[in-house]
Amino acid sequence: MLSEERILRQLSQAGYRITQPRRAVVRALLEDDGYSNAAKVHERARLYCPGVGLVTIYRTLDLLSEAGFLRRIHSQDGCHGYAPIQRGHRHHLICRRCGAAVEFKGCDLVPFLDRVSDETGYRIEEHLLELIGLCSTCQELSTPCPHSQEPSPRSTPGHDDEK
Repeated sequence: MLSEERILRQLSQAGYRITQPRRAVVRALLEDDGYSNAAKVHERARLYCPGVGLVTIYRTLDLLSEAGFLRRIHSQDGCHGYAPIQRGHRHHLICRRCGAAVEFKGCDLVPFLDRVSDETGYRIEEHLLELIGLCSTCQELSTPCPHSQEPSPRSTPGHDDEK
């Protein structure tokens, strides 16, 4: 599990200054159990450092991602967020309705990656797997997700309402 002290210590050892805004961003990220976007981090970080700006948030998120503390998660709307990286090889399952993200271990992609490598000539060094679906809470909601391709319960694709 990542801790604020560990992240800040490693950043300091790598030569980065530990400023109050960076400390606030790290604390805000670690308060969330999963996926956070820049707006959520900015809102929470301002509790610890009221003057922290959105540009600082983005720069710190990029720094933490490059340093290996965060994984960038892409969403269907083209925006992205971040989730703390846990040890080991892991991937994310993201709810397309509420944005909740769950990290999971393992994937059995070795045969697939070997085939892609053989077919393309690439030496694959790493991969990113994000699965998108509906969490159990959102599955219970009756309103369809506006981003989904799911038909509304009141209409059937390809059938016009009869007058």
